[in-house]
Formats: sequence, structure tokens, C-alpha cells
Amino acid sequence: MRGAVLRAGAKHLEVGEIERPVAGPGEVLVAVAGCGFCHTDLHYLDHGTPTAKPPPVVLGHEISGRVAEVGPGVDPGRVGDRVLVPAVLPCGRCALCGAGRGNICAQMRMLGNHIDGGFAEFVRVPSEWLVALPAEIDLVRGAVIADALSTPYHAVVHRAAVRAGEWVAVIGCGGVGMNVVQFARLAGAHVLAVDLSEEKLAIARQLGAEETVNPASAPEAAKAIRARVPGGGVDVAIEAVGSPATVALAFGALRRGGRVCLVGYSDRSAELPLAKVMFLEYTVVGSLGCRPADYPGIVELVRRGRVRIDPIVTGVLPLDRIEEAADRLRRGEGLRTVVTPGPT
Repeated sequence: MRGAVLRAGAKHLEVGEIERPVAGPGEVLVAVAGCGFCHTDLHYLDHGTPTAKPPPVVLGHEISGRVAEVGPGVDPGRVGDRVLVPAVLPCGRCALCGAGRGNICAQMRMLGNHIDGGFAEFVRVPSEWLVALPAEIDLVRGAVIADALSTPYHAVVHRAAVRAGEWVAVIGCGGVGMNVVQFARLAGAHVLAVDLSEEKLAIARQLGAEETVNPASAPEAAKAIRARVPGGGVDVAIEAVGSPATVALAFGALRRGGRVCLVGYSDRSAELPLAKVMFLEYTVVGSLGCRPADYPGIVELVRRGRVRIDPIVTGVLPLDRIEEAADRLRRGEGLRTVVTPGPT
């Protein structure tokens, strides 16, 4: 089969023939229809972030497709099913999984990190975690639900616990941040979107943001945010970039008693304003991925049109042009490019 492989020390993905996986007991082989290209993939390519599986490794963790083969113990009737593959596969047996927190399971396996991912014609995954993708959702574009939608859902609903009537600052309107906008609005919150791109801020307004701030034209961005909302600041700031500067902006945007939710990844340290956290009773939480139990509900929100994916998928490219997908993301163009490794 064809796949895009990250080799040791490489800064690009090598497209070519690789060994086709075989479904083992309890597993299926999914023919990949689409796999979203995420900033996480750039961390491996550009920033030296190591994958848990030593190279060569197939990247890609936003996967949709059809069941092509089943292993022993899996119903053969599943062949042909339209499915979404969760980005992170928990063990399902530990205390965290039992408590409904499989997204931070210590034995979890992430596609395109711990095991080979979706930038290939086929991917091997446990059948128990597959999520049905209804016919109303485009099979290729639906791939972004696996991370670009599920991660913001978890952040808004479970970690930031956004409530109706609150003001939420969404800092960074990329593929993840734009969907924070959608889910915060769905929760009944007022949204203020922050980004350096006027194009992305325009999309955020289309998706429900009531206010926007561009730090490029508002040097004192935190002050500008606080001036736009009642109460002297936002109730919640959700940081979706992963930069010390944007983390500082998140804290600077808060009212007394506000909450910061950190979604963006970075291997750098950021300052914690200890005096403010203590005196103003700020709450700080991290947010990683999504609980497996939440995926069917997110898919249903997309099926019903409550959450939109068409504005999020700003490009679809074949596997042979995967480096173009990476370059688009490096330049900050669009939101999500979906790579199509094989026929849909």
C-alpha cells in the first residue's frame, strides 16, 4: 500500500510503498478516506518532538474511512461500515478509563504517534473504539471530527465547563480554536475571538463570535479584550495556540474569579501569575483530546447541522501532495487540509 512515512531525522514525509498491516484479534483494517493534517504533525516534522513509536512511523490522527477487513473475533458484517477513528485509543481497563477519563489513560495509544496513523491507504485499529459515521456526513471531510472537533468539545464542555451567558475568549482561531468558537456558542456563551488573521476572524464571526480582537492592530490586546466585555474581563479564556505569549494573554483577559483552559501544546514553559491566581481566585485547567464516550454525540451534532465542518475543511489533497498540506499549515493558510490516501 502507499503511505507517507516520517523517517529518523527527516523534516519531510516520504511517500511510497509500505507494508500493508494485517488485522489481528479484535482489530479491523480501515481503508482511509480522509486524514486531517494537524499542527501536532508539524511538531513531529518541524520542532523535533519525538513520536512514541520510533521512526519510521506513519503520521496522521484525524481519520475517517470504511472497514475493509476484520480480524478474528470481529463481526464480518462490519466490512463496508463508514467509520471515524478516535485520535486516541485508551486501554479501557485502568482506573482512569473506569472513571470516564480515557483521554488521559496512561496506556493510551495515539494514532500517528504510538502506532502508525492515517497518512496511508489502510490503518489497523481495535474495533471497539470505532465510531459510526452516518451517510449525511461527507466521508472525507468528516475526518476532522476525530480531533479538530472532539478536542474543542472536551475543552468547552468538560474542562472549561462553559455555561450559558458567560463570556469566552478564544485565543487562536486555527482548526481547533475555530471549533472552540462553535461549541462555546452552542453552550450559550458569548464569544470573543482572538487571532492575527483577519480572514480567520471573519470566519469566527460567521460561526458565532460576537467580538473579535487582532493583536496585530491592538498592541495591548488584553486591555482591548477586557474593554469589549462587561464585568472587566472574560469569564473563560481558552488558549488554543501553545505559546507563552498567548498563555499570558489568556490570563490578562480574565475577570476576577475567571478560568483559563489550556488546549494548545508547547514544550516551552510559560509564566504563571501566582499573585493573580491566588488573590483573584483564577482557575487553571489543561485539556487533552476527548473522552471516547463523547464521540457519538459530537457526530450527531454534526449530522444535525448544529456544528459545521465545511468552513473548517479548507482544502482536500491527495497523498502525493501531502507536503503541500504541511506547507499550507506552516504558512497559516486555511484551517484544516484533509489528505486522501486512497479512493473514497
